[in-house]
Amino acid sequence: MRKPRPHNADVPLRETVGPLRIIGGTHRGRKLHYSGDPRTRPMKERVREAVFNLLGPAVKGRHAIDLFAGTGALGFEALSRGAEFATFYERHFPTADLIRANAVELGFDAACQVIAADTFLQFRRGAGPTPSDGRLRPWIVFCSPPYDFYVDRRDDLLRLTQHIGERSPLGSVLVVEADERFDFGLLAEPEAWDVRPYRPAIVGVRHIEKSPA
Repeated sequence: MRKPRPHNADVPLRETVGPLRIIGGTHRGRKLHYSGDPRTRPMKERVREAVFNLLGPAVKGRHAIDLFAGTGALGFEALSRGAEFATFYERHFPTADLIRANAVELGFDAACQVIAADTFLQFRRGAGPTPSDGRLRPWIVFCSPPYDFYVDRRDDLLRLTQHIGERSPLGSVLVVEADERFDFGLLAEPEAWDVRPYRPAIVGVRHIEKSPA
């Protein structure tokens, strides 16, 4: 695993969450309806911007997969920046309904799949994302669960990220957001992860460039 790089984003971020909006691409500035429920913990806007700056053109043409979607901001940001399809996993039914409503309002409903189910259980059963058009595209996977999961459900998360890494088509990208309690060195292929601090968040990015051994 590459050591976290010094970065000008390595300064404390404001804990408050203001209006939620898309920050780049064709839908830049469009607001997302957000319940304010703290369980959704949307990624801080500054961190989201830094993540998509790191990804750059890798978003275009991909199938965005927003695990533990919450507000769906990551998936919608990816669609705004050129992803062709997005699948959202969100177990809280009212929040999943809000993701669907945002998709319709943004005009993304035809390019979205919302799965109101437990992410761990879905992948344990082998149920992966399937775009409505049936086309296989490289994935861009966002894993941004509640930080406590990295303590309370660490082994489940490690199995989940390993499973996704093994199933991802070549050319896919995995993005994991955690906090300082999580050791990114525990992830599969630890040397392949580019880890960056954006306190309190820590973000790791891995490009799937070859099939697992």
